[in-house]
Amino acid sequence: MITRVGLRTARRAAVAILVLPVLTLGCSTADPTDADCPGDAHASELRGRLSALVDGLVETHPDTNGIALHVEAPALCLSQTFVAGLADPVRGVELDPDHAVRMASNTKTYVAAATLRLVENETLGLEDPIAKHVQRDTTDALIVGGYDADSITVLHLLSHTSGLYDYATDPAFADAVAGDPTHRWTRTEQLRFALEQGKPYAVPGQAFHYSDTGYILLGEIVEHASGKPLAAALRELIGYERLGLEATWLETLEPTPAGVKDRAHQFSGDVDTYAWDPSFDLYGGGGLAATVRDMAIFTRALLTGAVFRKPETLSLMTETRVAPDQDDYGLGVSAIEDAGVRGWGHNGFWNTFSYHFADLDATIAGSVSQRQAFDVSDVLLSEAIAAVRD
Repeated sequence: MITRVGLRTARRAAVAILVLPVLTLGCSTADPTDADCPGDAHASELRGRLSALVDGLVETHPDTNGIALHVEAPALCLSQTFVAGLADPVRGVELDPDHAVRMASNTKTYVAAATLRLVENETLGLEDPIAKHVQRDTTDALIVGGYDADSITVLHLLSHTSGLYDYATDPAFADAVAGDPTHRWTRTEQLRFALEQGKPYAVPGQAFHYSDTGYILLGEIVEHASGKPLAAALRELIGYERLGLEATWLETLEPTPAGVKDRAHQFSGDVDTYAWDPSFDLYGGGGLAATVRDMAIFTRALLTGAVFRKPETLSLMTETRVAPDQDDYGLGVSAIEDAGVRGWGHNGFWNTFSYHFADLDATIAGSVSQRQAFDVSDVLLSEAIAAVRD
């Protein structure tokens, strides 16, 4: 069974108001590799095992609606997406590998990577006080809320050790989102919510506490330091085009890439959240949408050193511990372990995940379209690891 060593991703609640339609099944795949691996019985067997895994989980857990899994394992001649279930249960649209999903907190890894690229460029310093890189109005609001923006550093935000109260896990925020899911939130509103609803957790650097509030401030810092809107900054600093990320975008803050299919419908209990305005989770703590293939491609590139200019930056990302209780959460990435196999990556509120396992030379990303079915995504990832390992 999977142990999420350091990740404490928020599990926000929503009110159940709909009845789920009955699903039809049909597992399909993309990126066939038979032509590249002629006669490779092991690769064929592995693809069959992963296909059966995804199909079987949807069949035994129909409330998941749809499941997508991508495995990128060059040594096994495998670069393939496996899907089962429906992208839109109401219209009966089958899920396929080109459907994107909202990835939620997986976005933090991209924001952290962009921030560290700015550090590499010497545009930012990890020990810079955030007051140096945010608007005066933000600094003033923090002061009123009981925080010293000169004592909180960029490193504190990256490592969730800033002490900033997390608006996203406050029940009042969940109620506000569920009560008016089409409301267009701003970063300022979310910061104000955090400052009004709770007090600082600790002095900066003394304790780990997962906080979307810190990452929306990182979003503002990336914009300020790069001189570009967040969507353009992420795209340029990470190098989407160079990495081949053709189906990744910051939803509503930039156009949907050409050729990308409509997003899959993602559920919270009986509630179809497809029409929820993404702004409640958009400005750095979440907001990216992508196919699971793109998620895996990014995670693999990041954790094999293809995003950063300096090798030591990746070590910094995975090895830095600021607070005594930080465990194995680094800078925007978290450790995960299954039967002795250790990986790094992230997961998200919408039941998405993407991890790279260096010992297996494999990257595994997935999405379960029922956010409350974390037990299913645990099985999906654990069994996928076992299939690749065996």
